[in-house]
Amino acid sequence: MNIYIVIPAHNEEESIALTLDSLVNQTLLPKKIVVVNDNSTDNTQQIVETYTAKYSWITLVNSNSNNEHLPGTKIINAFYKGFETLDDNYDVICKYDADLIFPEHYLETLVGHFNSDDKLGMVAGQCYIHKNGNWILEDLTAKKHIRGALKAYRKDCFLSIGKLKRSMGWDTIDELLAQYYGWNFKTDDSLHVKHLKPTGTNYGKGSKHLQGEALYKLRYGFILAFIASLKLAYKKKSFTLFKDYISGYLKASKEKVVFIITEDQGQFIRKLRWKNIRKKLF
Repeated sequence: MNIYIVIPAHNEEESIALTLDSLVNQTLLPKKIVVVNDNSTDNTQQIVETYTAKYSWITLVNSNSNNEHLPGTKIINAFYKGFETLDDNYDVICKYDADLIFPEHYLETLVGHFNSDDKLGMVAGQCYIHKNGNWILEDLTAKKHIRGALKAYRKDCFLSIGKLKRSMGWDTIDELLAQYYGWNFKTDDSLHVKHLKPTGTNYGKGSKHLQGEALYKLRYGFILAFIASLKLAYKKKSFTLFKDYISGYLKASKEKVVFIITEDQGQFIRKLRWKNIRKKLF
């Protein structure tokens, strides 16, 4: 399988070399890596250029975007800057963050999973963060959810879901739409990926209402949005976040923000969410 990787990077001088080292030392090498230097003000570009000089299959794209780190839009816009430079000869397309360290057999294991299941649309390992001297699971979401930091898509799945949405929650939307189109997704608990910067570390103040807005754009409806907001705020141990999420949902509803999925897809997603809630309760 031909694996193409796009890595958005904004001020990642402390980690980008570690990420690239872990990828160039894989037991199965990717065919192409594109690093998108997204308006960095540090040495990210210079560090990446040392790799492009050494490896012909690694390229650099410079992009100038707003410096504010709004979850979803900024990183996906950067992803597309890199993706648009690639040809169509890929079997697997990956969107990876620039602060990850992969085990050396990571890509080989992913290909094994794809080859063993024709309906497997996405697969990844688990993110681990350094805390109190140990690497522990970054426990922000359900273990079966593939984190936005390390997405890998089979080409047909990637195209059928309409690629990636330029919105917060894109890394949940893709899994929901994959199921709508009949694809499976999988997390491999044996693949421990070191995540050097915990999720949300650099999010700006402008992002606080975007989670609720994303739930609205996904056609959750208020009750499901309430439950999802409460669960996420509990995970992050912040009641203030819960209020922000609900405020964002209500604001989006009042302003009639444009939905990012069809009515039929929304109905499928609501049924799926309620099914999962009932399964957990009963």
